[in-house]
Amino acid sequence: MIETPSPNFNERKGPPDMVVLHYTGMMTGQAALERLCDPASQVSAHYLVEEDGRVFHLVAEERRAWHSGVSFWKGETDINGASIGIEIVNPGHEFGYTDFSPAQIDAVIGLLDHIRERWDIPDHRILGHSDVAPGRKTDPGERFPWQELAAHGHGLWVQPDMPPEGAMGPPLGMGDEGLGVFSLQSALGKLGYNILAGGPYDTETATVVTAFQRHWLPDQIGGDLEGRADAKLRVTLMALLRHISLTDA
Repeated sequence: MIETPSPNFNERKGPPDMVVLHYTGMMTGQAALERLCDPASQVSAHYLVEEDGRVFHLVAEERRAWHSGVSFWKGETDINGASIGIEIVNPGHEFGYTDFSPAQIDAVIGLLDHIRERWDIPDHRILGHSDVAPGRKTDPGERFPWQELAAHGHGLWVQPDMPPEGAMGPPLGMGDEGLGVFSLQSALGKLGYNILAGGPYDTETATVVTAFQRHWLPDQIGGDLEGRADAKLRVTLMALLRHISLTDA
């Protein structure tokens, strides 16, 4: 681990109980590192993971790094104060989004191994930037291998049995109303997203659904189902809520 202190932090009000994963969204890792350590930028993270697996330690975990901006999860609005932020070098959607390297993912898994030895961070609070800020951010994006992380014991991944074809009706989408939309919005809010149940399937609902897809159904991003809630999405969402309720019991 390479110690590269950033001045961009302040005090926490309590211990962290979340991890938020980001991609850097810049042309090079060096440019991202310089920005995260520039006092004028007023942004930082606790760690940066380069493409070759090198890990830079920027801010002590006991301090509040500035990585999430305006964000929300399960009623918490100070995500920086509640979380440890990990930036993963990748040009992102703006500069030619690529797969994350095996060395990077191995390094992230190793980081999470050690972070969770020090702090009580449940699997359902290992999230992406797009989960806590779906209206603003898309990182770490649909190429991030959440399933691989979960296979190594970090984060949630479910593969529920699907009902018979047609049993849950067509996908929900823009302008739809009724109990199905209400139930979807309610379940997304219960999971943690900043959405209130009630009203039609609107742009806000579609934005949150897309964030959910980026994390748990990445193959739906870029296709006809992006931003729409089909049976697979609704079953996956309910399976996640059941898993959380059982593990928290």
